[in-house]
Amino acid sequence: MTDDGPDPAHRRPAGLDDTTVAALGKLSEALETTERARGHLYSMHQLTGHADLQLDEAVALFRRAGHDRVADRIERELIGRNVIAGRWTFQIVEDYDDGYHATFRELETWARDDLAGGRRHLLEAEMKERRRTRGLPGHEARPAG
Repeated sequence: MTDDGPDPAHRRPAGLDDTTVAALGKLSEALETTERARGHLYSMHQLTGHADLQLDEAVALFRRAGHDRVADRIERELIGRNVIAGRWTFQIVEDYDDGYHATFRELETWARDDLAGGRRHLLEAEMKERRRTRGLPGHEARPAG
């Protein structure tokens, strides 16, 4: 008979207590939240850059309509402007990636390696075992093979 449980990489190491598994799960969940925030940050970066390029067309249209004063002010005060003091969005993304996000990932990996032998998603693997219906197609513990 085949083993109908999670693969070894998703099994709790001997002696690892429920509270530690819960703590590692919460740390992993928090990291996943920063991944989502990072995605939003990249969206902001791309959308802001796109808007800045769209201003070129708006300025050209204002000039064509004879509104040089409006075009000049937009060109001077808005096009190429820093979005926060001293930074364009690419610099914000780089600071986030290289600072906060890199530190978060490093500490999550370190805690997992130190406490669970590097095993990921133990909390979720155990939840899957509790929630799935053994023997029912679509509820297998792991892929066939």
